[in-house]
Amino acid sequence: MAPASFDGLRILSLESRRSSEMTKLIRTYGGEPFVVPAMREVSLESNRLALDFADRLIAGDFDLVIFLTGVGMRFLVNIVEEAGKRETFLKALKKTRVAARGPKPVAALKEFGIPIAVVAPEPNTWHEMVAALEEEFGEALTGFRVAVQEYGTSNPELLETLAEKSASVTKVPVYQWALPEDLRPLREAVLSVASGGVDVVLFTTSVQVIHLFQVAAQMESADELRTGLRSVVIASIGPTTTEALHQYGITPDFEPSHPKMGFLVNEAAQLAGKLVEEKKNNGARSLATREAGLLVAIPQAANGVTQPAESRLDNHAIAPIDFLHEITSRIASADSFHKVLGRIVDFVTTVIPCDSCFIYVLEGEKLTLRASKNPHADVVDHLGIKMGQGITGWVAEHREPVALASNASEDPRFKPFKNLPEDRFEAMLSTPILCASKVVGVINLQHRLSYQHTTNEVRLLSTIGYLVGAEVERARLENENAQLAGRLEARKAVERAKGILQRDMRVGEEEAYRMMQRESRQRRKSMLEIAEAILLGEEIRKGQTATEQKPASGN
Repeated sequence: MAPASFDGLRILSLESRRSSEMTKLIRTYGGEPFVVPAMREVSLESNRLALDFADRLIAGDFDLVIFLTGVGMRFLVNIVEEAGKRETFLKALKKTRVAARGPKPVAALKEFGIPIAVVAPEPNTWHEMVAALEEEFGEALTGFRVAVQEYGTSNPELLETLAEKSASVTKVPVYQWALPEDLRPLREAVLSVASGGVDVVLFTTSVQVIHLFQVAAQMESADELRTGLRSVVIASIGPTTTEALHQYGITPDFEPSHPKMGFLVNEAAQLAGKLVEEKKNNGARSLATREAGLLVAIPQAANGVTQPAESRLDNHAIAPIDFLHEITSRIASADSFHKVLGRIVDFVTTVIPCDSCFIYVLEGEKLTLRASKNPHADVVDHLGIKMGQGITGWVAEHREPVALASNASEDPRFKPFKNLPEDRFEAMLSTPILCASKVVGVINLQHRLSYQHTTNEVRLLSTIGYLVGAEVERARLENENAQLAGRLEARKAVERAKGILQRDMRVGEEEAYRMMQRESRQRRKSMLEIAEAILLGEEIRKGQTATEQKPASGN
């Protein structure tokens, strides 16, 4: 077996609860981790079903309880504890047959001293669970009243099968899976997969698959995501996750020998290099494939035949009008700041091969990183460079392109940023974005390995910098105006809410503001959200008052 090493490959994981552990594992095996939480556990709006289950268990209404997750077991105990029935519930559970789907519910049950009659073997799917129950209880299962602790969402296949093989089945939902509150990293993951910005994707649960495609659908990019996933190495932790991938038309490249995160990452590190190379050889991630459907259309070249992108940069027969139409139509079709920049990144990386593309926008005296081919949620919109600082600042200050074929980090103008893996890349091409002879930003292309940019590539990127300058500046100003307008509206809402508190709570202006601040911190909500809640309450009160005061109509 090949040594376990990702050898610098970019690895996308959608792990949420164990994201730090996943990041550490990927780094340990020499990969560049890109870990994006794809889901979060949230309590149900009502615990009625869970409490009904607890009361019925205490009353002796169940012969078998199946726990599918450790988190679900702990959630359930917390719910019962809040109702003051913890000890009675655990005592009743100890007297009931208990089954666990895998090691996580087993660990949770042991924490509470619950005996376990059946444990589903690997790969711990519902199929193994049912088979283990049949083996343990045989014909007696047909008379059992069964309860199933659910996780995130129902498993209809398990419930239907148990209904056929037992006397009755009661589902016990205790929490549900929801999308992360901040969807920006997940959107960046979609774009990164679609544009070939990752080499390997690790899926550790079927919900990650569902949420990734759900966000892609919201972005109207599901087809692009599906195409991208077929072009990278996909590792699925087990059959349930693989089944979810199949539902979206994706076939994973492998499952680990054991459905555990450590085995998944280790075996992915062993196989990834070979699998990535095979996909490249098959053309799945070649430049031609990445550019399919994204070609700079030249429908009528000199010979009447459309030319492939690879030949355009060094072909003097390029049709200028077609080129201009393509780039301007792509950019003009977007109406927001980040969409404009995203389309520029898409276009640039289509016509010039690269491993990274950054767009910095000049705001005041600082160049701010506003767009990236590879997802960098922690630095995009946050990382700033002063004019003249680093190669990017030098290009902006001198309004000249810089092309470095190798050892870019050794250039005397180079300045490293510890959060950017691209700092270790070998080659770099940087050109200014200009509007009316004024610098408005910088485009940077980088390559992991040495790369000699041709004269035409340098000229092409410089030309793009000229062409997109006005649109970048327009989008920046509109974005700035929208932010100012948003802040003004938020301030107005806070002032109105503050006035309502002063009236209702009989406090001064300063105390009302402090009350809103406390609520904002405690509830982890913005001041605007607190203000809107107060204003909504006021509107509801006014509506109720108006209804009460309205005279009853006579007969």
